[in-house]
This record gives sequence, C-alpha cells and structure tokens, in this order.
Amino acid sequence: MSRRKEKKEIIDLLEIEAIAFEGISIARCEGLVHFLPGGVPGDKVRALRLRKRKNRLESLILEVLEPSPHRIEAKCNYFGDCGGCSQQNMNYQKQLQWKKTHVKDAFERHAKIFPEEILDVSPAPKEFYYRNKMEFSFGGSRWLTKAEVKSGKELGGKNFALGLHAKGRYDKVIDVKECHITDSRAGKILELLRSKAQEHDVPAYNLRTGEGFLRELGFRVSSLNGEILVNLITFSGPDSHPQFMDWFYNDFPTESEVSTIIHSVNGTKSPVDIERSTLVCGPGFLKENILGIDYKISPRSFFQTNTFGLNAFIEKIIEYAQAKTSDIVWDLYCGAGSITLPLAKNSKKIIGIEMNSSAVDDAKENAKENEIHNAYFYVADLHGKQMPELLSSLEKPDIVIIDPPRAGVHKNLLAHLLDISPKTIVYVSCNPMTQSRDCKILEEKYIIKKILPFDMFPQTWHIESIALLQIREKLNEE
Repeated sequence: MSRRKEKKEIIDLLEIEAIAFEGISIARCEGLVHFLPGGVPGDKVRALRLRKRKNRLESLILEVLEPSPHRIEAKCNYFGDCGGCSQQNMNYQKQLQWKKTHVKDAFERHAKIFPEEILDVSPAPKEFYYRNKMEFSFGGSRWLTKAEVKSGKELGGKNFALGLHAKGRYDKVIDVKECHITDSRAGKILELLRSKAQEHDVPAYNLRTGEGFLRELGFRVSSLNGEILVNLITFSGPDSHPQFMDWFYNDFPTESEVSTIIHSVNGTKSPVDIERSTLVCGPGFLKENILGIDYKISPRSFFQTNTFGLNAFIEKIIEYAQAKTSDIVWDLYCGAGSITLPLAKNSKKIIGIEMNSSAVDDAKENAKENEIHNAYFYVADLHGKQMPELLSSLEKPDIVIIDPPRAGVHKNLLAHLLDISPKTIVYVSCNPMTQSRDCKILEEKYIIKKILPFDMFPQTWHIESIALLQIREKLNEE
C-alpha cells in the first residue's frame, strides 16, 4: 500500500522564537511547532511546511521577511549547505546566550535536576580559525551548493569532491575551497591535492559503491609552533595509482610548515578503520604545550580540537577538583593526558584510563618527557565487561575526573562510582544532554554544585561544560 503524500503548504509569516539543542530554529503557529534550519531568534520568515513528525512540523525557510537584530552575514560561502557550522549567521554574544540555555534546559527541563549554580558561558578566545584538527573527505558524488545550483552554470567534476559532508548526507561531499573554523592554510593543501588528483585522474572513494581510491585527508596543526601534519587515507596501497602516490611520497611540498606526512590505508567499509600507516616524512607527531607541559600528539590520539582555549579550560577543571598532595585521582577517558598531567602536580597519585592505545602511548611518553612520576596510564574500555575488575584493583580515588565521548558514561561505570563514592567528581562533557542524564543517576549520592559551560566550538551548536559534583555531607560523615 502506498504511503499518502503529505501536502506541502506555504506559511506567509512565522517568527523564529528559539534555537533547539542541535541548532535547529523553532517557530510556533496556531498551536503547532515548526523546526526550521537556518533561522535566528527574532527573524520573521516565509516558510514551506514539508512534513509532519510526531511532535513537530519540519519546515523550510523560503525568505527572511524581517531579519532579527542578532542576524549577521555568514562568513563562509558554504554556510547552510555544509554539515559543520550552523550558527555563523548569529552574532557571537547571542550564540553564547543560547548555549547557556541549552545547558540549563538539559539539566532542569529534561533531567529535572537543579544544580546550585549554572554560570554564564566562558567565551572562546578565537571565534574563527580555532580548530587544530579536521578530517576532509574525498567523495565520488559531489554535492552542489545552493549558490552553484542557482547560478545555472554547467559544473564539471560531479564525480569528484574534496571537502566536507553536506548537511545530513554521509554520501555527499561539498567541494570546499576553504574552511573558516580551522587553520587558514588548510585551503592551500586541499587545492594542491585536488588539482594533483584530477591531473592524474585518481578517483575519489564512493561510499555507496565501495569503489575509488582517495578517502580522506587528515589535517592537524600545532598552535605551539604552527607545524602541520598531513595524513592521506586511501582505499588501497600506493601501487593502485603509482604516479600520483609517487608525487605524494616524494614531491609533496613542505614549505607551508608541513612537518609530517603520513599515508594510511583503509580498505574496509568502515570510515574509521586504519589497516596500516606509513610515515612518509617528518617525526610522525606534533607538539603542544599546555600549562607548561609539553605534549606529543600522534595522528590518531584524541586531543582537544581548540588548543587556543585549552589552558583556561584545564585550569578550571583543576580549580574544581581542588586536589591536595595527599589525594588519589582518577582521570577517566584521559586521552593523551591533557588533564592528567597538569593535575598530577596537585595530587599524590593520578591514574589515567583510555581505550585508545595510541593516546595512552603518547600520555606515557609525555609524562616521561616532562619528568612527571606520579601519573600512571592504562589502556582499557571503560564500557567493557572487564571495567569493574580493573577499577577494583586500583587504589580508591578521592577525586574522579570524567571526560567521556558524546554518548556519555556507561551505567555500569556510574554504578561503580556510586559504590566507591569519591568525595569529588568533575564531569567534563561535550554533550549536556548525556551529562545531565548521568548526573541524575549520580545525584543519588552527590550534590551538583555548579555547571560551567565553556565554548570550545564557536559558530556551531556544540558546547563543553564542566560539572562539579560533591559527595553529600551526611554520606561523607558515615
């Protein structure tokens, strides 16, 4: 039986009232809630109703009739098409206000918990060009932007693109010439690889068909010395396209501060599996310095993508932890030790646990190079079956730092934390929805003293937040 086609309807006037958690603007009309991408609170728009969902209408802005006083011109030519930035059309102060609202709503409206204090968002020191890491995709199916379609020009190269994914499309890539949230030199490297690939007729990998050669370009930059690491990921080895790969191995220019070149192979359907990597030239890593500590960062190690705001961010985590030289500290999901090593100076012993073995190798080497002798690191999946056995074998902590991925903390780990009841938990998160969900569970024994939203991702809806949880006094007395 065929599904009835929904009737599309033009709505002459909607006023954008709010921004939802994932950056979608909201309007209400005749008791119905409309979700529209690209609106700014205060805009009056003409819209097209597309489809009805369970609790909302999905609509499309056709025209901004009266712009909001908070609306600005987006800096990027790909804004609205690219799946990255969603708030470049809103002034930065208003972005910060809405990010605080998202954190407040996550805790108070969704999780029904009320921290003693939710502070204003700590702003980023740089609104643009702040990302130290970006993965650019090659695509065998190019996405035409609204501007390209509107131009009416015949555009070639529809089977090749190098850039970023179109909004909501894993299989379509926008051919990007520049990106305004990462280092400006990325554009030159993109253009170089694009032109050489087309010169040698090297195909981009097509996610749907599983055919092609070029998959991804990893771009990483050091804010310490400006050096760049380039990692080219292909579907097969260099013998598949020898002329192009001979150029990449032997003639890729390094005058634009490219210090390390790597070639990796991923011959699987998964976009993240790396089967092998070859160091083409350079040391194979970058260096950073956070709060006076030198860090070695390997290509696959997790490290905060906004280095410019990292000193202030780590300082706040240390301030909230209030560690003493008699305290045992756990740093869960520790990455390369960006929190662990600065906090080691304030504690008796600190233990970092991370499932990424490359990051743990970096953390151990970073501790050694900085002559930090009270930091210990383990490779382990904190969501795995062996987690309780491992944690039970360690010294009981006075303080626990948690910095999980977006999905939050596994319920078994939360249960273990409630069981051992450290006096302080500092929960760092890039997703206030899962953070508030987990804090709701921890509230059984903990008071959520304060939440500090910290903007590490300007121009996007993403927000970091630091939550300070302290054991309830009655339990502590027991």
